[in-house]
Parts: sequence; C-alpha cells; structure tokens
Amino acid sequence: MYQENLRDLRWGISEAVWRPPTDVYETDDSVVVVVEIAGLSEGDYAVTLSGRMLLISGERRDPAERLAYQQMEIRHGRFRTQVHLPWALEPQGQQASYANGFLKVVLSKAQVRRVPVRTSESQPGAAQGPEGN
Repeated sequence: MYQENLRDLRWGISEAVWRPPTDVYETDDSVVVVVEIAGLSEGDYAVTLSGRMLLISGERRDPAERLAYQQMEIRHGRFRTQVHLPWALEPQGQQASYANGFLKVVLSKAQVRRVPVRTSESQPGAAQGPEGN
C-alpha cells in the first residue's frame, strides 16, 4: 500500500478533476467551442448550456491497468471545462459533435431584431394631433 501511494505521488496521479484544452472562437453567426479530449465513447461526456454558461464534463477511463508508468502525460479520470459566453444565444440551433478526439459545440448567436415602436397616433381610435380632428 505504501508503494502504491508513493507511486501515485511521484507521477501526480490523483482523483482531481482536470481541464482539457479548450478553444472558443466566434464566426459571424455562431460561437464555437472545441475541446480536445480523445478516447471517449458516447455517454462518457455531457454538454450542458444554462443561460450563458456552457459546461462540458465527463470521464476518460484508463483502458488498461499497469504496474508502473515510465512516463505519464495522458490524463485519465474525471474532467470538466466551463465557458462563460458573453454573447446572447438563440434558444434553438445548438449542435454538438465528437470526431477524431475533438468535441465541437456550435451555438447560434442571437440575431439583432428590430423592435417596432408604436405611437399613440398609429393606434386605432387614438386622438389625432393637438388640433383634434
């Protein structure tokens, strides 16, 4: 048991949640978030959008048990990345795909909409100007 704990300390192995490399960029009509997280299967990750906060979390399992590592750079275990989105988003139009070790989330930015302004003169039955009829 002592040797296992010593090995874990030496290689930095822990149960801590880690953050995968994440890129965020925008196009004219969308915000794109790309997370580099190879070795996942469907169900190993979750994508959640709440307001302007995007949360991507999951777990990458170590496929094989090993007695000792000579070098360990590939992270396993639970991961989580969180992105605050300063853009207003459309309620529909979000897409997510996973291919070649990258999880890509595309979120549609809210479109600018013109709000019609009604005046008392444009409403039926409204009084006309200061002179009356």
